[in-house]
Amino acid sequence: MTATVSTPGAGASAPAPGVLRSELPGGIRLVTETVPGVRSVSLGIWIGIGSRDETPEQAGAAHFLEHLLFKGTQRRSASGIAEEIDAVGGELNAFTAKEHTCYYAQVLDTDVALAVDLLADVVTDARLAHADTELERGVVLEEIAMRDDDPEDLLGELFDAALFGDHPLGLPIVGSEESIRAMSRETLHAFWRSEYTTPRMVVAAAGNLDHAHLAELAGAALAAAAERTGPGVVPVPPRRGGAHPAGGGDRLVLHSDDTEQAHLLLGVPGVDRHDPRRQALAVLNTALGGGLSSRLFQQVREQRGLAYSVYSAAASYADAGSLSVYAGCAPERLGEVVGVVRDVLSDVAANGLTTAELVRAQGSLRGGLVLASEDTASRMNRIGRSELDHGRQRSLSESLDRIAGVTADEVSAVARELLARPLTAAVVGPFDEVGDLPAALRELAD
Repeated sequence: MTATVSTPGAGASAPAPGVLRSELPGGIRLVTETVPGVRSVSLGIWIGIGSRDETPEQAGAAHFLEHLLFKGTQRRSASGIAEEIDAVGGELNAFTAKEHTCYYAQVLDTDVALAVDLLADVVTDARLAHADTELERGVVLEEIAMRDDDPEDLLGELFDAALFGDHPLGLPIVGSEESIRAMSRETLHAFWRSEYTTPRMVVAAAGNLDHAHLAELAGAALAAAAERTGPGVVPVPPRRGGAHPAGGGDRLVLHSDDTEQAHLLLGVPGVDRHDPRRQALAVLNTALGGGLSSRLFQQVREQRGLAYSVYSAAASYADAGSLSVYAGCAPERLGEVVGVVRDVLSDVAANGLTTAELVRAQGSLRGGLVLASEDTASRMNRIGRSELDHGRQRSLSESLDRIAGVTADEVSAVARELLARPLTAAVVGPFDEVGDLPAALRELAD
């Protein structure tokens, strides 16, 4: 096994101390960060494939696979996998997103070889037996049912569907009950073999580790998968889109449910993750609804007592994004909540943030970034996503400097542009039809 070792990513304007990058055979990328003073290692195998890469017939396949691959490999049974990780007190799990999937483990530094072998075995040499497919189909269907019973989870999917329309970003990660019931083992196997290729893989690790040793372990564990890919391949570059996905969905969607609260998501298209304004948007989002001192929390909860939970969120993908506001309130107060939220958004669009809000938001983001770096799992997630999404590593100092460098004018500019866009809203609550919703929401459907 040979590997090319480099410093933290081509084009990095500042080194990331402790981070090294290698390219292994098969186009596999390895990024590691040494964390002094810990006795653990967090390790992940990232695949640059998510729910947005599925065809209609494959809807939910990436998430289904996340479950199914743990049901057994050619060398291990499902119970054997669980017993091996439990025997060392480790954690083994996975998650699926719209643009990537990650299989990860956290173990003592003395057990890193086991973690590498387990993850590689699960990701590249699973059995995908027919019996296991049927068994796990029921588990995924239960997860969909659980999602439908959680208003906030369901609300997020409704909002994405309304904002992105028929674009794959608007589809639920878990698929639908219909697509999962119809999913064959052959469809899942074909998706796995065609999409889980080594040029799309990033192995990321953080903790008490040696980069060269981990390169040897990962290269050996993934050698068979690299051979299937063939010689001379290079890593798949970071995903980039062209034009932002057009909308096309309804600007107002309602899911009628007998809930005690009305749950609201109100928002606009945002910026993609390659947009240079994303730091200004992060500051704007934090000032709007990112903490106890945020404009929305103060106006909606503290000053008027209209909702217990109110916050904003920004999401960024390769070619699109969103900025949204969530609030949960008594159904009869939904109209007042919508009015206050819209007033806050309009005021920020017109007048920007105060100096105090700007400084607090920057301090909150900087503090959160530093605190998140205190554990190996967060560091592994940071370097894995950075490699997959950007093909480079940014040092913590550089990230902190970028946040501190955001100006009031930059925040005002992004607020004026984004908050002038037409609003999209999703509601889950005890309303029979759209006509029962407050006028401030009904006008979105006109």
